[in-house]
Amino acid sequence: MSNLVIVESPAKAKTIGSFLGSDYTVIASVGHIRDLPEGEFGIEIEEGKFTPKYKISKGHSNVVKQIKDAAKNAKHIYLATDEDREGEAIAFHIATAIGKDPLSLPRIVFHEITKSAIFGALKNPRQLDMQSVNAQQARRLLDRIVGYKLSPLLSTKIQRGLSAGRVQSAALKIIVDREREIRAFVPQSYFVIESVFCTDLPAELLNFEGQKIEKLTITHPERANLIVARLQSAKFVVSGVENKERKTNPQPPFMTSSLQQSASNRLGFNPKKTMKLAQELYEGVQTHEGFTGAITYMRTDSLNIASEALSKARELIEKTFGVAYLPSSPNVYATKSKGAQEAHEAIRPTNLSFTPELAKKFLSRDLARLYELIWTRFVASQMSPSLANLQSVFVEATCADGAKSELRICGKQVLFDGFYKVYGDMDKDVNLPPLHVGEALLLQDIKAVQKTTEPPARYSEAGLVKKLENLGIGRPSTYAPTISLLESRDYVKSEKKVLIPQEISFKMIELLERHFSDIVDSEFTSKMEERLDAVAEASEDWQALLGEFYDPFMKKISEGKQNIKSMKTFELTGETCPECGGNLARKSGRYGEFVACENYPKCKFVKRDVVGDGAGDGAAGVGEKAVPVKTGEACPSCGGDLVERVGRFGKFVACGNYPKCKFVLKNVAKQPAEKVGRSCPSCGKDLVKRVGRRGEFVACSGFPKCRFLENVENEMDNG
Repeated sequence: MSNLVIVESPAKAKTIGSFLGSDYTVIASVGHIRDLPEGEFGIEIEEGKFTPKYKISKGHSNVVKQIKDAAKNAKHIYLATDEDREGEAIAFHIATAIGKDPLSLPRIVFHEITKSAIFGALKNPRQLDMQSVNAQQARRLLDRIVGYKLSPLLSTKIQRGLSAGRVQSAALKIIVDREREIRAFVPQSYFVIESVFCTDLPAELLNFEGQKIEKLTITHPERANLIVARLQSAKFVVSGVENKERKTNPQPPFMTSSLQQSASNRLGFNPKKTMKLAQELYEGVQTHEGFTGAITYMRTDSLNIASEALSKARELIEKTFGVAYLPSSPNVYATKSKGAQEAHEAIRPTNLSFTPELAKKFLSRDLARLYELIWTRFVASQMSPSLANLQSVFVEATCADGAKSELRICGKQVLFDGFYKVYGDMDKDVNLPPLHVGEALLLQDIKAVQKTTEPPARYSEAGLVKKLENLGIGRPSTYAPTISLLESRDYVKSEKKVLIPQEISFKMIELLERHFSDIVDSEFTSKMEERLDAVAEASEDWQALLGEFYDPFMKKISEGKQNIKSMKTFELTGETCPECGGNLARKSGRYGEFVACENYPKCKFVKRDVVGDGAGDGAAGVGEKAVPVKTGEACPSCGGDLVERVGRFGKFVACGNYPKCKFVLKNVAKQPAEKVGRSCPSCGKDLVKRVGRRGEFVACSGFPKCRFLENVENEMDNG
């Protein structure tokens, strides 16, 4: 009789299984084994109590059966899902789905997937944390309430297929607000005075004849030319020399947000790719010591480091770089993240002997690059500060009439590289020649350069992650999925690594600001995260939290249905609807333009001879090409011509006598599905983006053999 260990992913199961041997059976649930049902609200509300109607997730029936069968003869059943709230909730759902009392099964957690960590966890099991489960349930239900109640209203008032979400909409408003700033920005011209002393010593003008010079001080060319002319004839003498030592402390080890930002800046990875690679490193890769987890848990907002890991890092630093690079005591860091949960560790290597040089021999290029970033950042975080000498040479300019101005020449000399020895990116030396007070200097060149103020920059994905973290919106596991959701729904486009909101986003945010300000208010969203934290800490009741949100929200929904004016735009075609006599109008839908009756939804007529495939926008039927292309084949049903058309889901072949004959050829080759850059956690094949009747979703390219489905809902709600 063996022991049963249940985890979420096959990769994690493989790694843990290799440690435990034949006495243990390790099975993966492949993510959420139960969830709220698709296509319905899924929450029963009675007398102020919110009861989720969970169902086995699509494609998980066989997994549930497999776990049930293994559980029947298991000596012990260990719930070994990830250590965050989502992992706690998954463990709860697994136990419930197989008919076990969740509190009766031992729960084991670990920060890293190494042999010692797994056996240590098995020796110290605990009970399932129901407060964390309830916090996750509250998050899930909040997101379902917003998604299923607000999204239909947006679809009715703006455009079909739109969705709102608690974190998603707050993030979108940040992007839209920045774009509004950019559009409202009025550029302003100004001048800078660039001067160079012999030999090749650039100087900055600090003040001119008693006037302090700042960025926008000089805005007129006449003033700029006057300054240049006056200084060209001036005499220059060194009036002061200052030397200051500057100590630069190392940065802390990574947490989720800083890893995503650094991977973007240094490696060009977007957050989604970064988290995919980090997941692989955490769950297990081949190393010089076998198959094991290479880094600690990667969804964390903590900067804590285990004492054993600190000791190993200090040993390595002293041995490799010398005692000068080792601080007298370990460096300790405190997170500045709003609402951070300090239960986890920072992201670090599990084994420092698996160096970046060794990693390159075992890992793919991108995995090795990300691992090197994590390894070097962690080691550098425990090293001595760098030390530099900052030099400032002040130069007095005296004109013929005695008027005086001041310039400054700056230099820098590295005295000790410290942590930069490992982490790199140290500024280069700017060495100055020996300059002494009273020494005369010759002007090599001086000119006025016109510049223009720039609008605020659009957010990059990494920049948005930093903003969300600073505002306390979402949690480490939600950043990347939220951005991916905004992109997949075409609310924003990523161009040249910046996020550009699409026009439909402005309409959505305008409506939400007017009628549902809480949903897009960063402070409200942040406070909700704090309240969810309070639920996890047993200081707030999750049912009371839901009730407090639900009643006012639903009142606004009800009022909105009656009072919010439609923001849909359409252009009359001059034609008459053949069904009700109303006007036909050209409208825009999620799938393009189409022509339909302006009296929708009372009249659902859609003109079928329209170029485009947008007729699905609130209409019965699918728009098709203006001129269907004959295939040269006969319809097997009525003998008419088969034609190729374009519908909401791409090209298809059907009878040209539609609607009299509704024959559709089922085995038409589909257009290639777009890969999303991740592997299926169930079978390892590529995950691809598809479009169904409820919008876009991500599924396994191995369908129908593999039926893994990733539900892309109105809100990505991870722990």
